[in-house]
Amino acid sequence: MQYKVKVTVLDKKVYPELQEQYCADPAAGACPCYQVGDEFVFERYGEADDFWHMGLNTLKQTAGQEAFAAGGSAFPHCSEAWDAIARYIYTGLQGGAIMRGWMNDERVMITCCSDGTRPVIFKIQRLDYLACYIEGIGCDRCRDKIRSALTGISGVNEVVFRDAFAEIYVEQEIPDSLIQAVVESCGEYKVTKID
Repeated sequence: MQYKVKVTVLDKKVYPELQEQYCADPAAGACPCYQVGDEFVFERYGEADDFWHMGLNTLKQTAGQEAFAAGGSAFPHCSEAWDAIARYIYTGLQGGAIMRGWMNDERVMITCCSDGTRPVIFKIQRLDYLACYIEGIGCDRCRDKIRSALTGISGVNEVVFRDAFAEIYVEQEIPDSLIQAVVESCGEYKVTKID
């Protein structure tokens, strides 16, 4: 089993009365670093190791298209946010329970940065997947056939094809033998490895 972590910005708050009283810029306003709806995906498989770069280039979707135009996707997380979310991201990338007993799903945590006048609220979610290496795929029709068969397995949420392998996103443990049997029943395909 492999793991990714998706970080989603759920909300941004601002407390103008506190900013007026305590900030050097009394009209600082909301956090300029994040937009509600921003999604970051952290990977740690093969050559990818996004955690050790503080999320550099992990922004996958943003409501603020100006962030992409300004190169926002190339920036790591701000230090206040990173201090608050890094431990949950690292735990998820290792396959651990992000917040057992507090959240209704141990793969999820809702948290915020430590800026007391303009906090950002994050949803941190561990994504479980199998990296399945398949020989014999020649076209999109092959991928569609395999994707359809795999998503028919209870507990499989999504199948995404990468250059060298397929990512099979799961909600629960699924035996490698079942994955292999389903893929190979689709035609002249051979599963060579499942991580």
